[in-house]
Amino acid sequence: MKPMTSLLGLVLALVSPVVAIADQGAERLTRLLEPLQTYAADFEQQILDSSGQRLQEAHGQMWLSRPGKFRWEVDEPYRQVVVSNGEEVFLHDPDLEQVTVQPLDTRVTHTPALLLSGSASELTESYDVGRQQQGAAETFTLTPRDPDTLFEELKMTFYSERLGMLQMTDSTGQRTAIRFDDVQYNPSLDDSRFTFEIPDGADVIRESY
Repeated sequence: MKPMTSLLGLVLALVSPVVAIADQGAERLTRLLEPLQTYAADFEQQILDSSGQRLQEAHGQMWLSRPGKFRWEVDEPYRQVVVSNGEEVFLHDPDLEQVTVQPLDTRVTHTPALLLSGSASELTESYDVGRQQQGAAETFTLTPRDPDTLFEELKMTFYSERLGMLQMTDSTGQRTAIRFDDVQYNPSLDDSRFTFEIPDGADVIRESY
C-alpha cells in the first residue's frame, strides 16, 4: 500500500461542561490555524496496525498554500507525488508511470491535506474538537460529525504553537502518524510549485465524483 492512501480523510455530549471544553478547543485551534497561509516541512510518515505494529515508513517533503493548494513528495522506495492546484489533484506514481487526476474534494473529512490548506472555520464546522495540553505541546482531537469520512479520529499536535504532528485513525484501527521537521511557517512559495505537468508517456486516469 502506498503511503498517501491514508491521506486521500468527539461524539456530542449532553453535559454542558464537556460541550464548553469542545467549543474552547475549536476556538483555540482556529486561532492557531488562521495565521497559517503557507507551510513547508520535511516529514516522516508511519503506518501502524491496530496493535501498534509498524507496517510501513516513508519520508518526504510537503508544501501548502491556503486555500486548497499543496504538494506532497514521497521519497524512495515509495516514490509518489501528489499536487493540488486548488481545482484538481494529480497523483503521480513514477514506478507505474501513471497519473491519476480528480477534482479537488473540498470536504475536509475526505481530504486530510485540506485540514491545513482549507478554511479553519470549515474545519471546526466539520468536527467536534477536544484539546489537551502537556507543557508546550497542545493536542487537538478531531472527530468527524459526518459518518461518511475516510477516518474516525484525527489528532493535531502543536509544539510552542507550531504544528508538529498529525495522527489519523481509520475504521479498522489502522493509524497513520506524520511528524514534521524543519518546519517553515509562512515562507514565500512560488505558485509554480503547485502546478503539475503530466510526464510524456504516462498513463492518465481521470476520475470524477
